[in-house]
Amino acid sequence: MTKSIAGFIQQLAVSYVGRGYWFYVAGRVPDGKDPSAVDAKLIRRYGIDVSKWARARRKRSGLANMQYIRHGRFFVLLSTHGSHPFFESEKPSLRDVRRTPVKYAGYSVSYRAGHPHVRIERREYLRLRSWLLDVAAARGTPGVRAELSSLRFEPYAPVRRQLLNLLRATNRELAERGHAKLAPSCLRLRRTVGPVFMDSAGTAACEHTQVPVQCSSRGSPARPGPGDELGDIDSSFTGLAVVDPGLGLAELG
Repeated sequence: MTKSIAGFIQQLAVSYVGRGYWFYVAGRVPDGKDPSAVDAKLIRRYGIDVSKWARARRKRSGLANMQYIRHGRFFVLLSTHGSHPFFESEKPSLRDVRRTPVKYAGYSVSYRAGHPHVRIERREYLRLRSWLLDVAAARGTPGVRAELSSLRFEPYAPVRRQLLNLLRATNRELAERGHAKLAPSCLRLRRTVGPVFMDSAGTAACEHTQVPVQCSSRGSPARPGPGDELGDIDSSFTGLAVVDPGLGLAELG
């Protein structure tokens, strides 16, 4: 189980989607079921808990490898290209992250142009924009500053662009009402990395580090390298899967 939403998104995008785990089923463990028992059942059923050497052998043999990740009661089962019973048993709920992003906690995770992409999901972005414009009208510069500085989204490259767009929109609203504009320094533009997983004692598996954002000569965030080029492809997909009484998954919505 991942420690936080930020850790879940980091592991999903960078370690799984970025390494070819493109086919997935997303779901939620129903209330009343023990998430740990569901974890063990799915990992055992699909043979997920194998060594990196076994994964390498499977890949050379044309077989698919799988990963499983959960935060709270939300989980994602992911697979690479290849042969695996997963594709047949979960066919009704199966999605391709290159076409249908994984959406969770306001984030959208997809794969595009050779890289994983993480951004604020479109409806969440529009909700934030409307809220910030209302704050600008009602509470002025101090209110907008407080709201922008409290945003919880990790600033991957497309998220940073979205945050700067939100800042520009609210600055226009502030200027029209005679309020002072805000500088980009009110935004959090340094991404926190880790910890991701909880160990058996329930403690973090690694320490926090900061990923600095390089700036251009004008002081604005520069275009990141491939490892940080993490947005989404718009999609109307809202379906989830839930664990049924057996070992498989059943689609909702």
